[in-house]
Amino acid sequence: MPSTVIGEFFGTALLILLGNGVVAGLILERTKGFGDGWLAITTGWALAVFAGVSVALGMGAPGELNPAVTLANVIGGARSVTDALWHVSAQLTGAMLGASLVWLHYFPHWRETTDGETKRACFCTSPAIRSLPSNLLSEVLGTCVLVLVAMSLGSPGFGGATPATNLGAVLVGALVWGIGLSLGGTTGYAINPARDLGPRLMHAVLPVAGKTHSDWSYAAIPVIGPLIGATIAMLLWRAFGAQ
Repeated sequence: MPSTVIGEFFGTALLILLGNGVVAGLILERTKGFGDGWLAITTGWALAVFAGVSVALGMGAPGELNPAVTLANVIGGARSVTDALWHVSAQLTGAMLGASLVWLHYFPHWRETTDGETKRACFCTSPAIRSLPSNLLSEVLGTCVLVLVAMSLGSPGFGGATPATNLGAVLVGALVWGIGLSLGGTTGYAINPARDLGPRLMHAVLPVAGKTHSDWSYAAIPVIGPLIGATIAMLLWRAFGAQ
């Protein structure tokens, strides 16, 4: 097992705890932040990314926290397939832990909230308008932007002779904030297979009071879409980006 696995696990757990935590804090009944809206959700997710990446980097991991980003690094030659499988496993289980902690943190509020779909939204994404081809395109495009800009942020062309690694977590958080504000309104911008699949699994197995089904008919979209988007972005980067 590579030493970077632990950082990927805890970083992803923190990402989901704070990211899904802000969703729960704004849409579950009788919370202090109830009804604060989309701007607060996108801001909370941006800060969650900053926190998760910071912890992962501090623990010696690359701070991918996202199987799509890990796949892009495999395609780009920065990650071996074996290490990638370890990282993806850590990201998925970390996301499951983070979702479980959200459930525990907001425990009294599940029973106070009557709508099952609202409760599910605290775990995983769903489209504003269900049109699977359009939903898939949204996830592909959002993840393509994520990976392409993230590659640019770490390039010599952006940071000079030494890439701006000390600002990496801040810049990636800002990037996710921008994606959420600009492109996230269609599907809830999973742009991360582990972010959606891990919490969806926990929604299915946890005894969430009054929950509805976990919407497995949609679950492939936020997994496949980000993987396609990351692949396209890395192929574009290899063809046209700074080497």
